[in-house]
Amino acid sequence: MATIDRHATALVLAHALSAAERGLAVIPLSRTKLPALRSPHHEQPGTPACHGECGRPGHGVYDASTDPLRIRELFAAAPWATGYGIACGLPPHHLIGIDLDTKSGTDAPAALRELALRHLFTIPATVVVATPSGGRHIWLAGPPDAVVPNSAGRLAPGIDIRGAGGYLVGPGSRTEHGVYSTVAGTAHLPPASCPPALLRLLTPPTRAHHPTLPQMPAPAPAQRGQGLVQFVLAAHEGQRNTRLFWAACRAYENGIGESLADELVAAALQVGLTEREARSTIASAERLTG
Repeated sequence: MATIDRHATALVLAHALSAAERGLAVIPLSRTKLPALRSPHHEQPGTPACHGECGRPGHGVYDASTDPLRIRELFAAAPWATGYGIACGLPPHHLIGIDLDTKSGTDAPAALRELALRHLFTIPATVVVATPSGGRHIWLAGPPDAVVPNSAGRLAPGIDIRGAGGYLVGPGSRTEHGVYSTVAGTAHLPPASCPPALLRLLTPPTRAHHPTLPQMPAPAPAQRGQGLVQFVLAAHEGQRNTRLFWAACRAYENGIGESLADELVAAALQVGLTEREARSTIASAERLTG
């Protein structure tokens, strides 16, 4: 078993070094997809946040490097590593990862196509990585001045975003669920530029402050939620649960989930869901958004 482990680590190190040659900063990962090196401060509760300033490895994505010597040192310190993570948001690519999940009854590829049609963008030819669960990671390059935050399900159910401070599991990584591999015909491609319309969806809006202008009263919760209700009412067969989940997530994020729940259920009933299905989906959205 030790020989197999050493072989797996040597193989993934080769993949990690190859990624670094392309300008992608990497870290070793364990079979659980978590950083392989434990924090050097784990026995020091209350230690101020350290992003590697102490000089020791074990700071997750903050250890990420394109330096072959440094990468070899990190993997030597984690001989159990069977995968590697690619840090997002760093130069030269400022990588953005679009993680399309197919678990939990979601159809993230369909949700992304719907977003593309609604916001008039297309996903360019770029690197695509297949996950062991059947999902896809789409690699896109962001502009240097844009900070894309990490998010889970904010764009649409089943679509997670890996941005600044996050990482993607690199192709060639072996996890407890299987191997990550590049989709045929995409391995040689550089990360394509993120379409501007998609980038606007991924970046938080900047709020301009105009102290001399009168402040308009905030709309009532019911009025604020009508767009979400209409979004559910426009659902076709095959997207009803997805639309309801997305709308419920947005409602809870904006503090109107509880007051809007009955209207969302009523809209779901109109498009063909049962009340049990609708309330279960809304409850899942509430749990996800905390």
